[in-house]
Amino acid sequence: MYKNYIKDDIEKDLLVIFGGTGDLTNRKLVPAVYNLFNQVGEGKEPMRVLIIGRRDWTREEYIENVKPWVKQFSRLEYTEEKWNLFKDQLDYYKMDISNIEEYKGLFEYFDSHYSDYRMLFYYAVAPRFFDPITRGLGQKEWTEGRAKVIVEKPFGENLEDAKRLFKDMEVMFGRDYIYHIDHYLGKEMVQNITTLRFDNMIFRSCWNKDYIESVEISAREQVGVETRGGYYDKSGAMRDMVQNHLFQILSILAMEMPEKDSPYAVTVAQQNVLQAIKPMSKENLDKHLVMGQYSGYRSEDKVDPESKTETYAAMAVFIDNPRWEGVPFIIRTGKKLDKRETNVVINFKKANENQFANRLHFHIQPDEGVKLSFNIKTPGLSYDTQKVDMDFCQSCDVNAHANTPEAYERLIKAVSDGQHFLFSQWPQIEYSWKWVDEAVNLWKEAGSRICLYEPGTRGPKEADDMIESFGTHWYSSKEV
Repeated sequence: MYKNYIKDDIEKDLLVIFGGTGDLTNRKLVPAVYNLFNQVGEGKEPMRVLIIGRRDWTREEYIENVKPWVKQFSRLEYTEEKWNLFKDQLDYYKMDISNIEEYKGLFEYFDSHYSDYRMLFYYAVAPRFFDPITRGLGQKEWTEGRAKVIVEKPFGENLEDAKRLFKDMEVMFGRDYIYHIDHYLGKEMVQNITTLRFDNMIFRSCWNKDYIESVEISAREQVGVETRGGYYDKSGAMRDMVQNHLFQILSILAMEMPEKDSPYAVTVAQQNVLQAIKPMSKENLDKHLVMGQYSGYRSEDKVDPESKTETYAAMAVFIDNPRWEGVPFIIRTGKKLDKRETNVVINFKKANENQFANRLHFHIQPDEGVKLSFNIKTPGLSYDTQKVDMDFCQSCDVNAHANTPEAYERLIKAVSDGQHFLFSQWPQIEYSWKWVDEAVNLWKEAGSRICLYEPGTRGPKEADDMIESFGTHWYSSKEV
């Protein structure tokens, strides 16, 4: 069992970011810490940040470089006064993170500058660097609670690689101090799924196969691989998105109500769902799995000219338990599609053939909100019915939007507070990797069929055919 609230006598945190000059750090992590800094209460010690990078910069040069990123991407108001206070929390250390010998110098820097801080090591790097960073940090013996490790997805390149990495980290830092970050779990509307499900009796009572026809989970991106061609060509959509983000959302949607009101009980409920997902079968491979690739992908920088890596994946998965028997969970994700949008659609069964089906729609990004479609009588003498919507747009509320933490704010604070419930736990990662590895291997054994699609479109026609075979189609926020 994870210790969900780990207390110790260290009151000051140092966020050490490996990959500190990368896009994730500039766009998300440092702006998130800026926002947290501006919300620290009186008498509390603000978090400090040590950026680890290969560039030959001084601390002052790094601060000037990151300043425009914070100005552009911080959620809270940027002012020069606030920036001048915040920049004192930033530090920079130059090293080659793949050179094990250079960690001795880093430890000396810790001892001379941050001896009374708790270390939060953030792996904001490609998976191939996880191993050298872990071995480098493992040269020092960390007392319990002195160091925490935050790992970006995907954790490993496959199940066996993930097992090895987790074992090494567990030995060096302890299971309770490893945080597998999935920023989707920090998003407001993903967290709202459980509230809506379990705190509203009208949904709690009908959240099962008797009332639900199908469930759609969709994450579309407009961008291509951009500068990540080398990483992405070894990963693909299944490992980059399905194994982590989308299976985590699926587990929240499908889990049983936790037996206790505790983070550990939620974790167990989620892993039970992932363990119960039926494996993809040879018989259903062509009907339930579509792999696509956008035209021009093979010409991208650092991509194999003959690559069969999928930039799009759509699949129907089934959960082998009494609640969800026979209900398809239809998932899709892809790059260079027609729009950027992540959403979930619950398709309820029709009351009768002449009525519209009720639908519940979670808008996760870029807009946040919930929409429910239902039937009412058409005004007038007719007894015909029409579909109407109740639409809650959280993003439309300026005050709510301003007061809603970004996902990384919420997650970094949770690590500092020792809260595990916003993070993927090892059993969840293990079960999701197992399913994805088996499905990808089955697809490769069958010939690695790739369906091409044009950039800026909805994706392969074969994916439309697949979802239509279940009596529905892909819904966007304006269609539900």
